Amino acid sequence: MQIYTASNICRAINCLDKNILYSYVNPKNKGEIQIVNVVMPEGPITIRRRKIGEQWGEYETISSQMIWRVANALNSRIPINIDRVLAGSYNTRSVLESLLAHTPEIFVCTPGRQETIGGIVSIKKGHKHILWLPDKTHKLGKIEYIDLGESCVINEIPSMDMMYDVVPAKINKEGMSIEIQRRHSQIQVALSEIARALDMRSWIAVEDHGIIYNQKRIIEYPNIVKQLTEEPTISQFPDAIQVGKHIDCLYFNGGLPFAFEVEHTTGVTSGLSRMLQFKNAAEHLNTHYVIVAPDNDREDVITKCHKEQFKDLNALYFPYSQVEELYSFTSRHEGKIKGIKKDFLLTFMESAS
Repeated sequence: MQIYTASNICRAINCLDKNILYSYVNPKNKGEIQIVNVVMPEGPITIRRRKIGEQWGEYETISSQMIWRVANALNSRIPINIDRVLAGSYNTRSVLESLLAHTPEIFVCTPGRQETIGGIVSIKKGHKHILWLPDKTHKLGKIEYIDLGESCVINEIPSMDMMYDVVPAKINKEGMSIEIQRRHSQIQVALSEIARALDMRSWIAVEDHGIIYNQKRIIEYPNIVKQLTEEPTISQFPDAIQVGKHIDCLYFNGGLPFAFEVEHTTGVTSGLSRMLQFKNAAEHLNTHYVIVAPDNDREDVITKCHKEQFKDLNALYFPYSQVEELYSFTSRHEGKIKGIKKDFLLTFMESAS
């Protein structure tokens, strides 16, 4: 199966004539875009833009991480809304959307939108989306719309919503509302399911072994580590085990590539402190330390990760939208994913330190 990657995006945009100014997909935006430079193979891409008749703005970059996030979404081969994919982050998202639309394999469409309010489903007029169609190309440098017909309707419910009914909140954590407990549990389940799809095992914090998933306690699933003391990677490091058993999620694949702390409107500092303790107790491990938090909490996460006391963690930020995107991707391709390496997961995260 053909896969769309950041390299595909960069190659396609690099083929666009840099002496031509490009328009936005949104006809209400009368601005102009100039491609300054494309770093191969995976970016960044440097651009500048202006309103027609006005001075050019400063040079701006479209990061490799942003390019990868869009590439991963386009891999679904269903229409994607760029604002949804990037969760409203990145002020150059409309630029990337527009440049992509000028490349031969990307089409613009406006599928219907399914909206559910009070249990009543209705179909609303669609918003603009872009779609990767490698078998149906158009002229380079032009934007082409495609009519997908009335039968094409986008369900606006996020991919994680499918888990709402199967991950009830059964754990009573003092000071945490049921709604927050449930969301926290959903993200932990998603992380464990991602690990399973990628042939890794995962540990879930001991306090959360009672999470009910598909009518079964999460600790009963075969891909979940039952006792950290039995895990060869850290079995000889009792101090690391004592801290690690309280970390929200750990991945194991012969090593320990990732440690995750899920911070849903809770203190990011406590998660960072716990991971720092773990790192100090097991410095030999080549582990990435990751804060998983809502997209709206990005600035708070970045600010706290930048504190001098956490500098050695080199912490990463994994927004909920990207957990959902990766969960959705691995669910769709389960059984077909072979040889996925740590670097693939890192494309869904960003440096926070």
